[in-house]
Amino acid sequence: MTEGWLGDDYLILFDETEIASVSESYAISQFLPDHQVVGLFGWDDFIVRDSGGKTSTVPTVPVTTKYLSPYVLPTGGAHLNPDDRVLGKIKWYVQPVAFGGDMNLGSNAAWMDHAKHQQLVRYWNELYLSAKKQPIPPAGP
Repeated sequence: MTEGWLGDDYLILFDETEIASVSESYAISQFLPDHQVVGLFGWDDFIVRDSGGKTSTVPTVPVTTKYLSPYVLPTGGAHLNPDDRVLGKIKWYVQPVAFGGDMNLGSNAAWMDHAKHQQLVRYWNELYLSAKKQPIPPAGP
């Protein structure tokens, strides 16, 4: 794994040897079949690769094809500038923005390790899928 700043963007890029296990830990195939997690873009988005090699970003919550956006990975010559203040940590919205959470850093933001991030991403995406499957009750009496 390599992480650091590339201009104004913070990237976490997984090594080819890590991609399969990281993708499994995030249960990405449950949410985006035929995709793997190759990194994180600015903590809030995954960098994913489809089976054809095309890379995109998608929010960590909700992980859905609706929000896939094309993304070009930095070239091999690009250098990420490490930042000891956040090394090994991921910013997380305690209540994800997709569920009404506040985007501003403050009481809704927390820093955590990768294992906890993977657990929360799975939980909130499963909740999103579950809610999406529920019928919408009729309005009014």
